[in-house]
Amino acid sequence: MFKITIPYFSFRYDIGFLLTKQAILHMDIWRWSFYTHIASSIFVLLFGVFQFIKPLLESFPKLHKLLGKAYVFIILFLSAPSGLVMAFYANGGIYAKTSFIIISLLWWLFTFVAFLKIRNRKIKGHIDFMIRSYALTLSAITLRTYVLILPAFIHLHAKEMYTLVAWLSWVPNLIIAEVIIYYKVFK
Repeated sequence: MFKITIPYFSFRYDIGFLLTKQAILHMDIWRWSFYTHIASSIFVLLFGVFQFIKPLLESFPKLHKLLGKAYVFIILFLSAPSGLVMAFYANGGIYAKTSFIIISLLWWLFTFVAFLKIRNRKIKGHIDFMIRSYALTLSAITLRTYVLILPAFIHLHAKEMYTLVAWLSWVPNLIIAEVIIYYKVFK
Protein backbone atom coordinates (compact mmCIF):
# COMPACT_ATOMS: atom_id res chain seq x y z
CA MET A 1 0.00 0.00 0.00
CA PHE A 2 2.86 2.35 0.80
CA LYS A 3 4.36 1.74 -2.64
CA ILE A 4 0.98 2.41 -4.30
CA THR A 5 0.45 5.60 -2.28
CA ILE A 6 3.85 7.29 -2.65
CA PRO A 7 3.45 8.42 -6.31
CA TYR A 8 0.38 10.46 -5.38
CA PHE A 9 2.51 12.69 -3.17
CA SER A 10 4.22 14.08 -6.24
CA PHE A 11 0.90 16.00 -6.41
CA ARG A 12 0.70 15.32 -10.11
CA TYR A 13 -2.80 14.66 -11.39
CA ASP A 14 -1.88 12.51 -14.36
CA ILE A 15 -1.14 9.28 -12.47
CA GLY A 16 -3.05 6.18 -11.43
CA PHE A 17 -6.47 6.63 -9.88
CA LEU A 18 -6.36 10.40 -10.37
CA LEU A 19 -6.62 9.90 -14.13
CA THR A 20 -10.24 8.81 -13.51
CA LYS A 21 -10.94 11.92 -11.41
CA GLN A 22 -10.03 14.68 -13.86
CA ALA A 23 -13.57 16.10 -13.77
CA ILE A 24 -13.47 16.72 -9.99
CA LEU A 25 -9.79 17.41 -9.27
CA HIS A 26 -10.55 21.12 -9.20
CA MET A 27 -12.71 20.61 -6.07
CA ASP A 28 -10.75 21.45 -2.93
CA ILE A 29 -12.95 19.25 -0.70
CA TRP A 30 -12.33 16.20 -2.86
CA ARG A 31 -8.57 16.82 -3.21
CA TRP A 32 -8.13 17.40 0.54
CA SER A 33 -10.18 14.30 1.27
CA PHE A 34 -8.20 12.19 -1.16
CA TYR A 35 -4.80 13.16 0.24
CA THR A 36 -6.02 12.92 3.84
CA HIS A 37 -7.51 9.50 3.17
CA ILE A 38 -4.48 7.94 1.50
CA ALA A 39 -1.98 9.41 3.98
CA SER A 40 -3.94 8.48 7.10
CA SER A 41 -5.01 5.05 5.92
CA ILE A 42 -1.39 3.87 5.66
CA PHE A 43 -1.06 4.44 9.41
CA VAL A 44 -4.28 2.66 10.38
CA LEU A 45 -3.31 -0.35 8.27
CA LEU A 46 0.02 -0.50 10.08
CA PHE A 47 -1.19 0.32 13.60
CA GLY A 48 -4.12 -2.06 13.33
CA VAL A 49 -2.06 -5.11 12.50
CA PHE A 50 -0.06 -4.74 15.73
CA GLN A 51 -3.26 -4.71 17.77
CA PHE A 52 -3.88 -8.39 17.05
CA ILE A 53 -0.42 -9.83 17.75
CA LYS A 54 -0.99 -11.44 21.15
CA PRO A 55 2.68 -11.57 22.31
CA LEU A 56 3.03 -7.83 21.60
CA LEU A 57 -0.28 -7.11 23.28
CA GLU A 58 0.73 -9.03 26.43
CA SER A 59 4.37 -7.89 26.56
CA PHE A 60 3.81 -4.26 25.65
CA PRO A 61 0.36 -3.17 26.88
CA LYS A 62 1.34 0.53 26.82
CA LEU A 63 2.31 0.24 23.15
CA HIS A 64 -1.01 -1.52 22.45
CA LYS A 65 -2.86 1.32 24.14
CA LEU A 66 -0.87 4.03 22.35
CA LEU A 67 -1.27 2.46 18.90
CA GLY A 68 -4.93 1.77 19.65
CA LYS A 69 -5.57 5.41 20.52
CA ALA A 70 -3.78 6.53 17.36
CA TYR A 71 -5.77 4.02 15.27
CA VAL A 72 -9.08 5.23 16.72
CA PHE A 73 -8.22 8.92 16.40
CA ILE A 74 -7.05 8.61 12.80
CA ILE A 75 -10.13 6.67 11.70
CA LEU A 76 -12.66 8.83 13.54
CA PHE A 77 -11.19 12.18 12.55
CA LEU A 78 -9.32 11.58 9.29
CA SER A 79 -9.70 8.31 7.40
CA ALA A 80 -13.43 7.59 7.68
CA PRO A 81 -14.63 11.21 7.23
CA SER A 82 -12.36 11.73 4.21
CA GLY A 83 -13.48 8.38 2.81
CA LEU A 84 -17.09 9.47 3.20
CA VAL A 85 -16.49 12.66 1.23
CA MET A 86 -14.75 10.68 -1.50
CA ALA A 87 -17.61 8.15 -1.52
CA PHE A 88 -20.03 10.77 -2.83
CA TYR A 89 -17.78 11.17 -5.89
CA ALA A 90 -16.94 7.48 -6.40
CA ASN A 91 -16.61 5.99 -9.85
CA GLY A 92 -19.13 3.33 -10.82
CA GLY A 93 -22.38 5.21 -10.31
CA ILE A 94 -24.93 5.14 -7.52
CA TYR A 95 -24.35 1.51 -6.50
CA ALA A 96 -20.61 1.98 -6.04
CA LYS A 97 -21.21 5.28 -4.24
CA THR A 98 -23.68 3.55 -1.93
CA SER A 99 -21.13 0.85 -1.14
CA PHE A 100 -18.43 3.37 -0.25
CA ILE A 101 -20.83 5.49 1.81
CA ILE A 102 -21.90 2.42 3.81
CA ILE A 103 -18.34 1.27 4.42
CA SER A 104 -17.27 4.76 5.56
CA LEU A 105 -20.16 4.98 8.00
CA LEU A 106 -19.68 1.43 9.33
CA TRP A 107 -15.93 1.92 9.65
CA TRP A 108 -16.48 5.05 11.75
CA LEU A 109 -19.27 3.42 13.79
CA PHE A 110 -17.44 0.16 14.54
CA THR A 111 -14.32 2.05 15.57
CA PHE A 112 -16.31 4.42 17.79
CA VAL A 113 -18.17 1.53 19.45
CA ALA A 114 -14.84 -0.28 20.03
CA PHE A 115 -13.56 2.89 21.71
CA LEU A 116 -16.67 3.15 23.91
CA LYS A 117 -16.41 -0.54 24.85
CA ILE A 118 -12.82 -0.22 26.07
CA ARG A 119 -13.65 2.98 27.94
CA ASN A 120 -16.32 0.98 29.79
CA ARG A 121 -13.89 -1.95 30.31
CA LYS A 122 -15.96 -4.29 28.14
CA ILE A 123 -13.00 -6.18 26.71
CA LYS A 124 -14.94 -8.79 24.69
CA GLY A 125 -17.09 -6.12 23.02
CA HIS A 126 -13.99 -4.02 22.37
CA ILE A 127 -12.22 -6.92 20.67
CA ASP A 128 -15.29 -7.79 18.59
CA PHE A 129 -15.71 -4.24 17.30
CA MET A 130 -12.00 -3.82 16.66
CA ILE A 131 -12.10 -6.97 14.56
CA ARG A 132 -14.96 -5.46 12.56
CA SER A 133 -13.16 -2.13 12.27
CA TYR A 134 -9.92 -3.71 11.07
CA ALA A 135 -11.80 -5.91 8.61
CA LEU A 136 -13.05 -2.69 7.02
CA THR A 137 -9.58 -1.13 7.23
CA LEU A 138 -8.31 -4.08 5.20
CA SER A 139 -10.84 -3.34 2.47
CA ALA A 140 -8.22 -1.04 0.94
CA ILE A 141 -6.02 -4.07 0.29
CA THR A 142 -8.96 -6.26 -0.70
CA LEU A 143 -10.14 -3.70 -3.26
CA ARG A 144 -6.75 -3.51 -4.93
CA THR A 145 -6.45 -7.29 -4.95
CA TYR A 146 -9.80 -7.66 -6.71
CA VAL A 147 -8.91 -4.92 -9.21
CA LEU A 148 -5.85 -6.96 -10.19
CA ILE A 149 -7.37 -10.46 -10.13
CA LEU A 150 -11.03 -10.22 -11.19
CA PRO A 151 -10.49 -9.03 -14.78
CA ALA A 152 -8.76 -12.34 -15.50
CA PHE A 153 -11.93 -14.24 -14.54
CA ILE A 154 -14.85 -11.87 -15.10
CA HIS A 155 -15.31 -9.68 -18.14
CA LEU A 156 -17.45 -6.65 -17.36
CA HIS A 157 -17.47 -3.05 -18.50
CA ALA A 158 -15.40 -0.75 -16.29
CA LYS A 159 -18.40 0.74 -14.45
CA GLU A 160 -19.89 -2.67 -13.62
CA MET A 161 -16.50 -4.08 -12.60
CA TYR A 162 -15.85 -1.14 -10.28
CA THR A 163 -19.29 -1.51 -8.71
CA LEU A 164 -18.67 -5.21 -8.11
CA VAL A 165 -15.24 -4.49 -6.61
CA ALA A 166 -16.72 -1.73 -4.44
CA TRP A 167 -18.96 -4.28 -2.70
CA LEU A 168 -16.50 -7.19 -2.74
CA SER A 169 -13.83 -5.04 -1.13
CA TRP A 170 -15.59 -5.03 2.23
CA VAL A 171 -18.65 -7.32 2.46
CA PRO A 172 -16.63 -10.60 2.46
CA ASN A 173 -14.18 -9.00 4.94
CA LEU A 174 -17.04 -8.28 7.30
CA ILE A 175 -18.42 -11.81 6.91
CA ILE A 176 -14.97 -13.21 7.76
CA ALA A 177 -14.82 -10.88 10.77
CA GLU A 178 -18.15 -12.22 12.00
CA VAL A 179 -16.89 -15.80 11.62
CA ILE A 180 -13.74 -14.89 13.58
CA ILE A 181 -15.87 -13.31 16.31
CA TYR A 182 -18.26 -16.27 16.39
CA TYR A 183 -15.44 -18.80 16.73
CA LYS A 184 -13.59 -16.59 19.24
CA VAL A 185 -10.32 -16.66 17.32
CA PHE A 186 -8.81 -13.71 19.23
CA LYS A 187 -10.17 -14.49 22.72
